[in-house]
Amino acid sequence: MPEFILLEQKKAKTAIEILENKYKNVSYYLNFNGPMQLLVAAILSAQTKDTVVNDLTPELFRKYKTVEDFANADPQDLLNYVKKVSFAENKVKNIISCCKIINENYKGKIPNDMNSLLSLPGVGRKTANTILINAFGIVEGIPVDTWVIKLSYRIGLSKSKKPDEIENDLKEITDKKYWKNFAYVIKEHGHQICQSVKPKCEICPINNICPKNGVK
Repeated sequence: MPEFILLEQKKAKTAIEILENKYKNVSYYLNFNGPMQLLVAAILSAQTKDTVVNDLTPELFRKYKTVEDFANADPQDLLNYVKKVSFAENKVKNIISCCKIINENYKGKIPNDMNSLLSLPGVGRKTANTILINAFGIVEGIPVDTWVIKLSYRIGLSKSKKPDEIENDLKEITDKKYWKNFAYVIKEHGHQICQSVKPKCEICPINNICPKNGVK
């Protein structure tokens, strides 16, 4: 197996800046209105295509309008609305449990600090960062999804496969002004150019910098 090549910090910063400028108009990809809807949509989106979540949430949020609505939801009824997502039953349990805790401990308001969010069922750092950034404008870290894991390795930004370690590596080499959109920039780059199979290296703006780890 070819040796992993880690980009030196100066080149890594250059690569990130090039990508951020190329995809500067990219934005968060789930549709929501307010912190509660974002929490629910983000939980549903784990290992599920964004389009699937965006297709089902309008009807879901017409039925369930508040944290209290979700806290008191009948699991089977809620499942009927979200059955197209992966691991739907487990996500239904987490959503109901989350909203019960928020209702009881936070007066029905989604908390806006990392530790409180991480205490909620089904909420890891990716979801917590996503909520803080997109619902509250608080940038403490970088959401690490499957695209970030994959391309951080390929581009030589992090050798790790563990989301928390990848986030720490990225925070060390990425200017904080880029943290907010980093995951969405990487995802867009993956869709347009750096695809999982047969990446289009010949048209990539960082072709001369990228070590192409794992590319055959």
